[in-house]
Formats: sequence, C-alpha cells, structure tokens
Amino acid sequence: MHLARTRLLFFLAFLTCALIIAAVLYLQHSVGLEPCPLCLFQRASLVSCGVLMLAAACHSPSAAGWCRYCVGLLAVALTGVAVAGLQVWLQTASPEELTPVIATLQQALDSIAPGRWSEGLPGGAAFCAQITWSLFGISLPEWSLLAFVAIGLLALYPLLSELSRWISAESRTDD
Repeated sequence: MHLARTRLLFFLAFLTCALIIAAVLYLQHSVGLEPCPLCLFQRASLVSCGVLMLAAACHSPSAAGWCRYCVGLLAVALTGVAVAGLQVWLQTASPEELTPVIATLQQALDSIAPGRWSEGLPGGAAFCAQITWSLFGISLPEWSLLAFVAIGLLALYPLLSELSRWISAESRTDD
C-alpha cells in the first residue's frame, strides 16, 4: 500500500465531503430547502465520514492503522448507504407501500428524537418521501447514495490492497 498516495486520496475525499456539506447548507439557507429527518441522518453520516478521512490523512498511520480507519469509514459509509437507500426507496415507492413504512419510520423517529428536538423536524417521515430538488434528474438522496457508495469504495481500496499483500505473503511462506 502506498501510504503517501492513500493519505492524499483521503485528504481529497475529505475536501469532497466538505464541499458536499457546503452545497447542502447553501441549498438549505439560500435556496430554502428544508432537510427532512433522513437528510439530517445523511448529513451526520457524511460529516462523520469527513472527520474520519481527515483524521486518517493527518494521522498517517501504519498499514494496520489505515485498515482500522478504513473499517470505521466503511461502517459509517454503509450506514449512509442504508439511510440514503431508504429515502430513495421512499421517493420511488407507490402510496400503498408507503403508508406502513412511513408509520413505522415516524415511530422510530419519535423514539430517537425525544422532546423539543423532534418538534423542530419539518414534516416528519412523510416529508422524506417528497422529491424537493434534483440536479440532472437525480434527487438529493440519490446524489447522497452515490457519494456514500464512492466513500465505501474508497474505504475498500486500502483494505483490499492490504488483503492481497497478505495473501501473496502467505502463499510465498507456504511454498
């Protein structure tokens, strides 16, 4: 694994996460798009990914340390994929399919977001099923899904590189 190349790659990915968050905040404060509860969870996942990538780039650990950062990043990215995928499904599902899912999602959001915090969430779970903005025919949750998949693939690169080194080293010692 080329540690300098991986470090630069993670720093560039952090900058990309920062630009995505800046664009989302611009859309919220300048254009007036209010985030739904699932959007807020996606933002939290994206910020977590960015923080992990910045920490990995600044720390520049050994190969084993890179693997630890990548496993954490992969876990957060998969969480983001799940949340963004759920929102994409909500936006494309038929009304008959949505009713029980939105009721369950609303109960989950109410249990996660107690008190005053949940009062500040606009529209609840039903708001997550609306497509409020798109770019090139792709909605914001779909863009989020693409970003989280890219982050997951980025996290897999050092892991698979280290795994192939380990397998080749094992095959040389067995011979």
